[in-house]
Amino acid sequence: MAYSARIGPSILSSDLSCLGSECVRMMECGADYLHLDVMDGHFVPNITFGHPMVECLRKCLGQEPFFDMHMMVSRPEQWVKPMAAAGANQYTFHLEATSNPAALIKDIKESGMKAGLAIKPGTTVEELAPWANQIDMALVMTVEPGFGGQKFMEDMMPKVMWLRNQFPSLDIEVDGGVGPDTIHCCAEAGANMIVSGSAVIGSDDPRSVIAHLRSVVAEAIQKRSLDR
Repeated sequence: MAYSARIGPSILSSDLSCLGSECVRMMECGADYLHLDVMDGHFVPNITFGHPMVECLRKCLGQEPFFDMHMMVSRPEQWVKPMAAAGANQYTFHLEATSNPAALIKDIKESGMKAGLAIKPGTTVEELAPWANQIDMALVMTVEPGFGGQKFMEDMMPKVMWLRNQFPSLDIEVDGGVGPDTIHCCAEAGANMIVSGSAVIGSDDPRSVIAHLRSVVAEAIQKRSLDR
């Protein structure tokens, strides 16, 4: 098994007036990567930030943090090169937002980034499957994309389980309502990349929350490897 347990705080849940220092705080608390939500007000009914903010964060934080860009945008092809130039490491686009996933995946990789492919709750996992061997990560949304603080949708876990069974070495990410109360079902289903917003960033002790999430996922990975 090539995958490992990784925890990525969703920085949109932080105090946006001091985003750089909040990112530093998360990394110091043991985050494995940073999850950056880009929303354009079209694909989802909310607006966040774009590549100029990413460029500023990269200059502020240096080269070490892994920037996982969750591109909730209606024209993901448009932002590949700007995000690569800004210092993004992984470009995760929505299957629902493009008519040519293969070309977009190729463009992302040629721009020097890893390619992630996300699906909304209403999209079947079988629709993602044709590209699973071309991508670096699959993101199964566990809420409707667009706003933080939503209730975790446990009925998305069969998608994660199906992906893990079909593509055993694929990085599988879950995003939305994930925290200490919901991490066990995510881990048992086979998710290894965990996006957590308010549960981590809003905690009085983010370090212990991150460590707990990681340990639950790592235990599930170890159990799966022993069961094979």
